[in-house]
Amino acid sequence: MKAINVNYNTDKEIIKAGKDKIIEDWSDVCEKFNNDVHRIREVSDYEEYTSLYECFDEDNVSFFYLVREDEELYKIRRKNRLRGLGLAK
Repeated sequence: MKAINVNYNTDKEIIKAGKDKIIEDWSDVCEKFNNDVHRIREVSDYEEYTSLYECFDEDNVSFFYLVREDEELYKIRRKNRLRGLGLAK
């Protein structure tokens, strides 16, 4: 899954992707932020991306990413949820 870092104005709910946007692997982004990621909302303004996520670093500074959700993401979510419940194999 691919993701791009974007600027997000929370008051006006405006998403701005830079011209020199770097495509990153979403699972690498999650690892970078120790899985402290939260889905904010769906997006339809960007063809290739379906959702906006907020990620927090160790200092609780937020970063926003556009992500294309697919079957792989749902599998990762399920695995993490089961792991959190102590049910992962």
